[in-house]
Amino acid sequence: MRRRLPIVLSAVILTLVAACGNDTSGESPPATTSESTTSDSAATGTAPADEFQDVLDRVREEVGFPGVVARVVTPDYEWTGSSGTIGAGRSEEPGPDDHTRIGSITKTMTITALLQLAEDDRLSLEDPIGRYVPGLPNGDVATLGQLASMVSGIPSYTFDEEFQRQLFDDPEAPWTPDELLDYVRGDAPNFAPGERFEYSNTNTIALGLVVEQVSGQSLHEYFRTNVFEPLGMADTVMPTDAAIASPHLYGITEQGQPDGQTADATGWNPSWGWSAGAVISTVDDLELWGTALGTGEGVLSPEMQQLRLDSFLFDVPGATDTRAYGLGLGIENGWLGHTGELPGFNTYVGYLPERRAVVVAAVNSDIPTADGEEPVTPVANRLKEIVG
Repeated sequence: MRRRLPIVLSAVILTLVAACGNDTSGESPPATTSESTTSDSAATGTAPADEFQDVLDRVREEVGFPGVVARVVTPDYEWTGSSGTIGAGRSEEPGPDDHTRIGSITKTMTITALLQLAEDDRLSLEDPIGRYVPGLPNGDVATLGQLASMVSGIPSYTFDEEFQRQLFDDPEAPWTPDELLDYVRGDAPNFAPGERFEYSNTNTIALGLVVEQVSGQSLHEYFRTNVFEPLGMADTVMPTDAAIASPHLYGITEQGQPDGQTADATGWNPSWGWSAGAVISTVDDLELWGTALGTGEGVLSPEMQQLRLDSFLFDVPGATDTRAYGLGLGIENGWLGHTGELPGFNTYVGYLPERRAVVVAAVNSDIPTADGEEPVTPVANRLKEIVG
């Protein structure tokens, strides 16, 4: 029997802080690298490098993924570390310049593009999605802002069994955005817009088409000229094919495979995730993105960034007092950010305003932990716990 997961793009926004596991020392230590630096202007503290490195080593051993690379940056220090290898059966250690597929972190970029166009008065977040993309459930009443905040009621195409069958039958095949949206066109909406939170990849695919239509640019070009280049993210790209630049991580997955078997998903075509999950980046670049996402600097005006920070929907079903989703951005216990999962890859980027801290982690597996968590979840949570 082949394993088919209900959502093959990450539906997890942010992760809850988990307690540390039991001591598993006594075996030979895994391959690790760690680097800690403190700037001349930040002499008030140094990175707790041993604690950070211990997180990577312990979680990798507990969960069993091939490798992880992470970075923690505060005004007082910068730490980068890794554990394991760039892929199963490989010997090279992962590094912050290794390219990786960042999955749903792409959503934060697509919604940033949408906010830029709103800032320039080229669209309104109150516009119905049907004004730009026809045929979607709730299309006449669900607004662009509601799609961006995942309260549109539009079903996710990634739940469709026929879509999953076609994807896993030929994971290297290309997809167009309209082919993805066709899986939900004609379906009934799941609920009235604004009624509750429900993560749907369809929302962000549709908004990617809005960005293209309003800007007159392909999403590949729009991201490059309006997001990546202004921030100096030279190794980040919205791909137009299945290629991933070297050096890169090699990702393993159980999705679509016979029970008990894994596959190397590195070369799978990410076009089925497009504006919801196709971007390729590095830990180096995601550090820059974490700061931009948390502050708006370099991509949004202070006013538009504040609108984004005021958009968290704490009062809709699915949210809690400390955990909610807003305009393409999650918040949990003060951390702003997003996780991303694509078959074979799992990534996290977060920003803590009160500490001006960034945490980034990338794992070369999407195979869940024994508790059903994404593998990057315990890595990110334990690093954030140390930061405070």
